[in-house]
Amino acid sequence: MPTARLSLDRSQFVAPVRRRIFGSFVEHLGRCVYDGLYEPGHPTTDADGFRGDVLELVRELGVTTVRYPGGNFVSGYRWEDGVGPKADRPRRLDLAWHSLETNQVGLDEFARWCRLAGCELMLAANLGTRGIQEALDLLEYANHPGGTALSDARVANGTPQPHDVRMWCLGNEMDGPWQIGHLTAAEYGALAARTGAAMKMVDPALELVACGSSGSGMPTFGEWERIVLEQAYDQVDYLSCHAYYQEQDGDLDSFLASSLDMQHVIETVAATADHVKATGRKERSIAISFDEWNVWYVAEHEESGKITDGWPVAPRLLEDAYSVADAVVVGSLLITLLKHSDRVHAASLAQLVNVIAPIMTEPGGPAWRQTTFFPFATTARLAAGDVLRPRVEVGTYPTARHGDAPLVDAVATHYAASGRAAVFLVNRSREAVAVTIGLGDLGPTRLEEALSLHDDDVYAKNTLADPERVGLRPNDSARLADGAVEVTLPPVSWTALALA
Repeated sequence: MPTARLSLDRSQFVAPVRRRIFGSFVEHLGRCVYDGLYEPGHPTTDADGFRGDVLELVRELGVTTVRYPGGNFVSGYRWEDGVGPKADRPRRLDLAWHSLETNQVGLDEFARWCRLAGCELMLAANLGTRGIQEALDLLEYANHPGGTALSDARVANGTPQPHDVRMWCLGNEMDGPWQIGHLTAAEYGALAARTGAAMKMVDPALELVACGSSGSGMPTFGEWERIVLEQAYDQVDYLSCHAYYQEQDGDLDSFLASSLDMQHVIETVAATADHVKATGRKERSIAISFDEWNVWYVAEHEESGKITDGWPVAPRLLEDAYSVADAVVVGSLLITLLKHSDRVHAASLAQLVNVIAPIMTEPGGPAWRQTTFFPFATTARLAAGDVLRPRVEVGTYPTARHGDAPLVDAVATHYAASGRAAVFLVNRSREAVAVTIGLGDLGPTRLEEALSLHDDDVYAKNTLADPERVGLRPNDSARLADGAVEVTLPPVSWTALALA
């Protein structure tokens, strides 16, 4: 059996646990909103039309922020369509996803839903077909207390208190030729700088996110970030990163090592931002908002997307059914985000319901947890205090896409005030791995939980017909003695340990 040794102590401090790393993403796409979050007439529906069973699962998932309303959708969106009496709201063509948007859910309803879910709302402004004035109008409607035309309109629409949105995305993936209103880096950087400066004239404390590259495979990756920040550095606080992964051509070994690419993306973007900081003699650093990340079988979507039939309302799009292997990758991507929480201050799992999501629903029927639900919910629940990057001694294995990859990756958190700690581990090997974790000066005396996500069939999934096929199971091999934990990680698995 392969072995690994981890060494932990407080000197491995990376940064505080950033609660915004456990964010998600809701876009008006497919059945994410309609027949997902929102389904009037469902047995669990509330007064606003939102499903109560989905709300309970979102709370269990531990989501802290939600990016809304897109995504590609936002680049053609008129926010005014989604406020006011529902009977008066227009139906619009959504060019991003070739669908019909009914606008029955808009800013006010969604903000109320966020409060019920205990989530912070993160708004995206349309810089595709619109610009500075529309962003300012949305800001006034959302955040100004009252006494102006737009804030009084919000009050008249039934929301007396401002939404007080703190975090704003200045457009979405504006480097992408598929994006409505696609711009060059110089064009976008100038627009983002002007829009950001105007928004901060309203409220200097806003946190603004400039669009980074839509993926590391874009030919302008790196150069886009440099050009945008050279123009907008003083106006923005974050630069976005987006990345999606999937198993290709049966290459499971490379897929399980996808987090090595995410690490490359983070380090490249951080280095580029620091280059602009140095050459521009700036004092503060730009943080990263990794506000789209997940496993997504995009190749299959591109093939099916060639077929369009009219303009349907809430069609079934991008409804990937996730396997154990997919969940292990999601768990490893979370490990990478935490390990880089000195620069990654926010992240959004894309998306929340039905569309490449940890939660699935059936109209008029149940909601259930996908395999990817479990590593996200458990990490969000257990991670607290400070992030620690452990020293890991372990062998590697070769991959076609990422070179040699460690068999085991891990991150830990430690909350000094309570003495609680958590360790999150991924085993990429097709074999079990025996791991010893030296706990150094952390001083825990009790192992409270040891949970693993594993199945003999790495492609096992949870479905409508069998919603509990896969789940977390106690890992009975875990033992704490003499300042160390001994645990055997099952093949192709994700594991969480809680210590007190």
